[in-house]
Amino acid sequence: MAPRGDPLNRERVLRAAIALADRDGLDALSMRKLGNELGIEAMSLYNHVKNKSDLLDSIVDLVLTDIEVPPAGTPWKDAMRRRSISAHGVLVAHPWMALQIMSRLTIGPGMTKYLDSTLGRLLEGGFTVEGALDAWHTLDSHLYGFTLQEVSLPFAVDAAPDVSAQVMGGLDPERFPHVVRIITHVMQSGRVEDFEFGLDLVLDGLEAKLNGR
Repeated sequence: MAPRGDPLNRERVLRAAIALADRDGLDALSMRKLGNELGIEAMSLYNHVKNKSDLLDSIVDLVLTDIEVPPAGTPWKDAMRRRSISAHGVLVAHPWMALQIMSRLTIGPGMTKYLDSTLGRLLEGGFTVEGALDAWHTLDSHLYGFTLQEVSLPFAVDAAPDVSAQVMGGLDPERFPHVVRIITHVMQSGRVEDFEFGLDLVLDGLEAKLNGR
């Protein structure tokens, strides 16, 4: 908790809200709890945010500014790869974020800049407007699909081999030979699913489409 009497500004309030949501989950974020975190009365927060909806819109918009989108002049494929890897890292660091991006109606300056830069790199790379939209939607389908599965797992990603060992105990290898084979491999290899594998497949496919192959 911040010492009482410390001066507040809007960004400090938003960063505290982000930290609270990261630690306790978005459902735990309330004006009362946020006030407690900052060492102030909840009513004082309304000097910095209009209401709970404004708070949610604003923390989503602020987190989006942490995603790297390379500047104009960067080759589109490199730009989209770096942007996707950065976005994946940010969304994993804030597990509540992916669903909020897809469900909030307000588009703030952070979101607008993020979208403008993303679409800009695609258009600069030679995609038509329709092609840029298709590329953006396909890239984000992989980004959000992979990330939501990752952050929704009921165990840590690196615990997959141990979880696989528990599952194996209840499987009949004669009835489910292929599942047993795959799970055995995961147990022995320590395999962790790789976001960049699917990303590179998407990027290679978009490049082929762009070049008419």
